[in-house]
Amino acid sequence: MPKYHIWTIGCQMNKAESERLGSLFEARGYRAAEKAAGADLIVLNSCVVRQSAEDRVINQLHLLRPLKKANPNLVIALTGCLAEADNSLLRRRFPYVDHFFPAGGYPPWLEKGDNSPPLPQKPAPAVFVPIMQGCNNFCTYCIVPYRRGRERSRPMPEIVTEVKELVGRGAREVTLLGQNVDAYGHDLPEKPDLAGLLAEIDAIDGLARIRFLTNHPKDMNPRLIEAIARLDKVCESLSLPVQSGSDEILRAMRRGYTADDYRRLIARIRRRLPDAALSTDVIVGFPSESEAQFRQTFDLLQEINFDIVHVAAYSPRSGTAAAKLEDDVPLPEKQTRLRMVETLQKGIAAAINARLLGKTVEVLVEGREKGKWYGRTRTDKLVFSGGHSCPGQLATIVIEKTSPWSLQGSIKADSGKEG
Repeated sequence: MPKYHIWTIGCQMNKAESERLGSLFEARGYRAAEKAAGADLIVLNSCVVRQSAEDRVINQLHLLRPLKKANPNLVIALTGCLAEADNSLLRRRFPYVDHFFPAGGYPPWLEKGDNSPPLPQKPAPAVFVPIMQGCNNFCTYCIVPYRRGRERSRPMPEIVTEVKELVGRGAREVTLLGQNVDAYGHDLPEKPDLAGLLAEIDAIDGLARIRFLTNHPKDMNPRLIEAIARLDKVCESLSLPVQSGSDEILRAMRRGYTADDYRRLIARIRRRLPDAALSTDVIVGFPSESEAQFRQTFDLLQEINFDIVHVAAYSPRSGTAAAKLEDDVPLPEKQTRLRMVETLQKGIAAAINARLLGKTVEVLVEGREKGKWYGRTRTDKLVFSGGHSCPGQLATIVIEKTSPWSLQGSIKADSGKEG
């Protein structure tokens, strides 16, 4: 039986697409190989959002050359955001790569009409379901619209059917994915929206939880906030990338809102969802960012108190509008600002999580690692615990130890019900 190996880097969308590719290969008689060296088919699912991610993909491509030399029948394919419509440069640089296909696409060597990957027979308790591709925003630092194209939403009945099938096979939590997920449906003739889709999926029997990401602040409307508050299965956890607290930098990034617009949105969310956990993304060292402008970002983070902050130092991406700007913030200064944000957030997250000490939380058990069960709360807190449980159960856990990054506790003896 031939073997396949998929190497994945990047966002949850890439992970979801790799899972679908794996199901497709298995339906065609392949089985998974733990390492590339033991495979007959290797797929690299790439990311180029940051230079470090692209560098890792290029390194992996170089590592495959000796495998191809040793086994000329080995099939190598590249997909994800590094694969473009015109891959002529990549083909010249990596002539031993057999196939290139775009992010969200399917292998070109399949017969016509055989490009709809089956769902896994036994999915994980928590699964990802892409509901749209692409982005229309063209933020100046972002390569996504150029690699994944404009926004394209899947029809609502198709998504609902897929979720029902996944739940029927054992999934208990679904995360709806899109590069700009709260813009869902704007491009479809019927003009559905994410709030309506959440309501449809909330009605599916056997499903315990619903999440969605990533959102754009300008598309987070009152109807969506109300749906989160009203629908039982939708988790109280929101990702809202702010990127900067400086209006000048936000304009340069072409984000479409001001810092005060963002503050008002957070206030509106917290009035309706007082227990919601909030996460955000921040870029430090964007071209022309002054110390004062960085301080505005720092102050906003300190003011809002996010549960999670993903921070990155700016690096230019070829092909984006920002790449034409002078990258004038020195690397040591970028690193200093990044460490300041990380230190601040570590303290904030530690304080937020410490409030859960001694409390009981509901956790969807996802798996086992180093002798402990792990899973997440509705507010997306990672929890490790001892005791008896199994994947797919909703366990009640008493929190006995907290840290900025995770919680630890014990499963109550009478806990553990099917989601």
